Amino acid sequence: MKIQARHPRVADLYEIGVSEQEGRLAVEWKLIEERRTWRDAREGAYLLRTNLEADTTEELWTKYIQLTEAEAVFRVLKSELWIRPLFHQIEPRVKAHILVAFLGYAMWVTLKHLLRRNHSSLSPAQALALLSTLQSADIVLPTTDGREIRLRRVATPSPEQQTLLAQLGIVLSDHFNLNFECSADSAIA
Repeated sequence: MKIQARHPRVADLYEIGVSEQEGRLAVEWKLIEERRTWRDAREGAYLLRTNLEADTTEELWTKYIQLTEAEAVFRVLKSELWIRPLFHQIEPRVKAHILVAFLGYAMWVTLKHLLRRNHSSLSPAQALALLSTLQSADIVLPTTDGREIRLRRVATPSPEQQTLLAQLGIVLSDHFNLNFECSADSAIA
């Protein structure tokens, strides 16, 4: 039956059948009494099969949790940070790739903790997606004596971006927010 296929963990504990009652089909189930002891023994239990060695169950559980956290790190590196394994041939390049991956993950975890500390409902991926739309541009103005004046301009953050930046304690520098109006006279001068 489909219900047994959808719930394979408990399908072996019940007898399931379909019967007709007053012209309607009904599903009937009954606990198989001989399997009650097995059900009670396995309910709420977490069974692990591992090659890790430990002196106590607490130590084994700690090692297992560390393993799951390491797997989560690789999942974040691959899916959220888009860092894929590259096949480097030279050892310094391998080390550099590992360093970049580690720094990216460290920043990811820092962002996650900052968001939690400030009671933000955003995940690191959502926060980065929101901030990725914040744009900046460098304006290069050549002078008559051959030099260049460079001005970096940052777009005004949206209200959501401003809220997030405030939660993270990030303040955009004042010189990014100078919005001077130019007139025809200032263009000539």
